[in-house]
Amino acid sequence: MKKLISKFLIIAVSTSMYACNKSETGDYHPKQEIKPVDSAALTALSSDWKKAVHLMKDFPTGIQVYLNKKPINSKTTVMYAVVFDPKLIELKPIASATNKKVSDFYSDEISQKFACINAGFFGTNASYSLSMFNGTIDAINIKSLSRPYNGTNTTYYPTRAAFGLKADHTADVTWVYHVGSGNGTLYNYPAPSPNLLNSAPQAVPSATFPSGGAIWNVTTAIGGSPMLIKNGNLNISDDAELIAVDNNSSRARSAIGYTANNKVIVLAVEGNNTNGGTGLTLAELAQAMKDMGCIGAINLDGGGSTALYVNGTHTVKPSDAAGERPVITALILKSK
Repeated sequence: MKKLISKFLIIAVSTSMYACNKSETGDYHPKQEIKPVDSAALTALSSDWKKAVHLMKDFPTGIQVYLNKKPINSKTTVMYAVVFDPKLIELKPIASATNKKVSDFYSDEISQKFACINAGFFGTNASYSLSMFNGTIDAINIKSLSRPYNGTNTTYYPTRAAFGLKADHTADVTWVYHVGSGNGTLYNYPAPSPNLLNSAPQAVPSATFPSGGAIWNVTTAIGGSPMLIKNGNLNISDDAELIAVDNNSSRARSAIGYTANNKVIVLAVEGNNTNGGTGLTLAELAQAMKDMGCIGAINLDGGGSTALYVNGTHTVKPSDAAGERPVITALILKSK
């Protein structure tokens, strides 16, 4: 009888150990051990940010999801943030040949993935923002714009904001331009080219203009516009970047930034939802990122493009009446 009980216990323990290494979906994750939800926050956040444990099933150490519904300037607010350690979690910018939904970017990723958010600006099947992964550039920041000046459509050459990760996984935000023909050489500058509407355009950015330019040594990057936070200070450079995205209106917003302890934060703000979040202005978005501890942050495409898909689940409600809007670039958070 004792032998029978012992045999039964061995089988039960073996079965339990086997089940712990397998998710309920039947998918195995051999590259990263499945661990319980982290108890300690990856970075210090205010008590208004509540850990969204229901979205974190089978998440490994190094990535956490938060929800904040505290009103901002008396406005109903719904914000989701994904905080992750770039040393443990891969940030994968991806550009599609055709516009597609964020949920489809997520579904099409074959590796173990955790979240996906919309990224840069775009037109029909064309990206206007930088997308680089593991040193390969799939799309570049727009190199020229046409704006009226003295009653004539005139060409301007803006330096626009970008977020990047270096080979050692440290983060950076800066203003960039692709110098030369085609993809050219990716330069970054300590300040944007000082373009301004209704003023003569600045020179084409180069290795020497704006001053202080240098080749941007990052391996992974995503472009957006405008800069929100630089060197720990609010620095909304929408005028110089020649970007108008309902800057002073409440709308859905997306952003990416990093903290002093080098944790990356992606943020999705719900907008235009009469039963939920009404959205934020650019200034409110920048302040929200700063309040989360970001010392560098950029704005991503927003409005109807804002979508954050986490662990197979939609978070913010799309502001377009038709539902989730197809976009051209996205950021996938995945296993290394």
